[in-house]
Amino acid sequence: MDLGFVIALVAGLVALWVALLIVLWLLRPKDVPARELVAVVPDALRLIRDLITDRGVALDVRAVLVGLLIWILSPIDLIPEFVPVLGPLDDVIVAIVAMRYVRRRLGVEEISRRWPGSANGLAVLAGVIGPGNPGESWLRR
Repeated sequence: MDLGFVIALVAGLVALWVALLIVLWLLRPKDVPARELVAVVPDALRLIRDLITDRGVALDVRAVLVGLLIWILSPIDLIPEFVPVLGPLDDVIVAIVAMRYVRRRLGVEEISRRWPGSANGLAVLAGVIGPGNPGESWLRR
C-alpha cells in the first residue's frame, strides 16, 4: 500500500473530524461542555456500527449507513479534502443528510434508545439532525 495514500486518508479523516466538531460546536445546546462534543463523533460511529449490524433494522437504513461510511472513507470527493474548510464540508453534509434519513425511518425514540453516549451527546446529535416529528422526544429511556 502506498504510504502517501495512507497519509492522505488519515489527514482526510482528521479534517473531517475537525469539521464535524466545528459544526457540532455551532449547533450544540449552550449548556453542553466542549468535552462532550469530542465524544459525540465516536459515539455516533458506535451507533452507526450497531445499526448496520442489527438485522432488525430496515435494509434501506443499513444501506444508507454503509453508503455513508463508504462516502466518508472514499478518497474521491466532490470537493478535495485539501481545500481548507470546504474540503471536509461535503462529507459533513452527506453525514447529516444520511442521519436525518435514519431519524425519519427509525424515529427519535429508537435512536435515543440505542445511543451509546451521554445525554448531552444525544442533545448535540438532536441539534444536528433535527427534532423529529411532532410528539417525538429525544429524551433517553
